[in-house]
Amino acid sequence: MTEVSAHRQTLDDAQNMLPVERRAAASLALVYSVRMFGLFIILPVFSLYASDYEGATPMLLGLALGIYGLFQALLQLPFGFLSDRIGRKPVILAGLTLFFLGSVVAACADSIGALIFGRALQGSGAIAAAIMALAADLTREQHRTKMMASLGASIGVAFMVSLVAGPVLVRWLGLSGLFWLTGAAAVLGMLIVQFRVPTPVQARAGKESRASVPQMLQLLRDRQLLRLDAGIFLLHMMVSATFLGVPLSLAASGLAGSGHWQVYLPALLISIAVMVPAVILAEKYGHLRRIFLIAVSGLALAQCLLVAGESRHSTLWLFAAVTVFFSFFNTLEALLPSLVSKLAPVTGRGSAMGVYSASQFLGAFAGGVAGGALYASLGIVGLYYCAAAAALLWLLIARGMRAPQGVTTQLVHVGELSEAAAAELAGRLSALPGVTEAVLVSEEGVAYLRVDRQQFDRSSLSTLGLS
Repeated sequence: MTEVSAHRQTLDDAQNMLPVERRAAASLALVYSVRMFGLFIILPVFSLYASDYEGATPMLLGLALGIYGLFQALLQLPFGFLSDRIGRKPVILAGLTLFFLGSVVAACADSIGALIFGRALQGSGAIAAAIMALAADLTREQHRTKMMASLGASIGVAFMVSLVAGPVLVRWLGLSGLFWLTGAAAVLGMLIVQFRVPTPVQARAGKESRASVPQMLQLLRDRQLLRLDAGIFLLHMMVSATFLGVPLSLAASGLAGSGHWQVYLPALLISIAVMVPAVILAEKYGHLRRIFLIAVSGLALAQCLLVAGESRHSTLWLFAAVTVFFSFFNTLEALLPSLVSKLAPVTGRGSAMGVYSASQFLGAFAGGVAGGALYASLGIVGLYYCAAAAALLWLLIARGMRAPQGVTTQLVHVGELSEAAAAELAGRLSALPGVTEAVLVSEEGVAYLRVDRQQFDRSSLSTLGLS
C-alpha cells in the first residue's frame, strides 16, 4: 500500500464507522431493544390485568409496576462498577440471567406478592450502564454519538412497538404469557451478546486500571457529570409523568385507546427524522451545546402544546405535542450518554455510566410517583405545567455545561492477532506518550487509541512497527 493510499484509507476510517463499530452498534441496539421491549410490553395492560391477582390492591399494583425501576436505580451503579473490574460482557450476561429468572417468577405468580418479587428480580438485572460502557469501548470518539443514538433510538422503537403489540398479545397470551415472552426476549439477548457483540481487549494507562471507591466519590463530585446525571433524571421523570397524562388526553379528545398507536407511530418516525440532523449538527459541526439547550427548551414547548391540546380536546394539537416531545427526547437520549462517555475518566467509564443509569431509572420511578400525585391534586393541565417547569429547571442547570475538548481517537491497523498477542500489544500501545487508552479488537485487526492531541505523536507508533 502506497503512502498516499494508506493516508486515504486512514481518512476514510476516521470519517466512517468501521465494520466492527457497525456490528457493535447493531447488536447492542438489538440487545437493548429486545430487553426494553420485554419491559415495555406490559405497561399498557398491566393495571387492567394485574388486579386479578390474589391480594391485589391499588397500592400494591403500583408497587409491582414501580419496583422494577427502583431496583434498576439502586443496582445500576454496582453493576457499572463491577463491569470496570471484571469486564462488560460477563456483567451483561449475568443481568440478562436475572431478568430471565424474574420473568419466570412473574409468569408463574398467582398472588400479588409473588408478582412483586418477580418484578423486583427483573429489575435486579441492571445492565444499561454496562451496555453503554461496552458501546463506548467499541467506538471511536468521533462516532460515539452515532453508537449512542442507535441505543437511544432502540428504546423509542421498543416503546412504540410495545404500545401497539401489548394490547393485542395480551388477548391471546394473558399477562402471564407476556411475562413468558419477556423471558424469551432475555434468552435472545444473551445469545446476541455471546455470539454477535465483539469482545474488546482493553488496556488503560496509569497505575490504577480498575475502578475504586475513591474514584466513585470523585465522579460524584464532578460538576459536569453531575449536570448530565441531573439531566437524565429530569428527562425520564418528565417521560413517566407526561405519559401518565397523554393517554388520558388522547381519550378525552375522542380517540379510543385502540387507536393511540396512530398518534405514537408517526410521531416517532418524524422524531427520528428530526433527531438525525440535530445529532449531526451537534457532533460533526461543533454545535453540541447549542443543540443541547434547544432540545431541553423544546421539551418545555411540548408541555405547553399538551396544555393546548388538553384544553381544546384536540387530537391534532396533541399529535403535534407528542411529535415535538419525542423529537427532542430522542435527540437528548443520543447526546447525553455520549457526553458522559467522553467526560468520564478513562478508568471509570463503567462507573460513570452506572451513576448516569441509576439517575435515569430513579427519574422514571420518581416521575411515576410524582405524576400520580400531581394528577390527583392539580389535574392533567397542572401535571403538564409542572413538567414544563422541570424542563426549565434543567435548562438552568445545563447552561453551565461544556463540550469535551482535547481528546480524540486514532485508529491503527495491526493485523489479525491472537488474543494473547492483542493483549500484549494493547499494553505496549497504552504506554506510548499521550495515549490514555488502547482498545484492540483482535478478530478485526484494529486498535483504537484514545489520545491527548497535545501530547501524542503518531510517528511514535513506528517504535512498535506500526504506522
